[in-house]
Amino acid sequence: QVQLVESGGGLAQAGGSLRLSCAASGRTFSSYIMYWFRQAPGKEREFVAGISRSGSSTYYAPSVKGRFTISRDNAKNTVYLQMNSLQPEDTAVYYCAAGPPNSYGRTSPEGANYWGQGTQVTVSS
Repeated sequence: QVQLVESGGGLAQAGGSLRLSCAASGRTFSSYIMYWFRQAPGKEREFVAGISRSGSSTYYAPSVKGRFTISRDNAKNTVYLQMNSLQPEDTAVYYCAAGPPNSYGRTSPEGANYWGQGTQVTVSS
């Protein structure tokens, strides 16, 4: 069991940056694949980024590749999402999630077992 708490959301201007953090409880954080998803009003939840247990491998949705960076610090039980060159279409509630080791590479929300409560990111034009 792992509990996830996101922070760092807020309001940014187009072209700006934000850094999201997700703190996990429990001693088994390093055993989970970690993800960021997002959900805009009226849209389905969509994959943003994923990271391997060690942090050595990452993958991204095409819409954010080159602008967003996922990373993790297993000593701090925390996963991050650095978001640069933000655009109004990045406006959404951002969720971190944790999945089992065999879920690496998946982009469906069904691949994750645990979810945070979400943090709002709003990008103004």
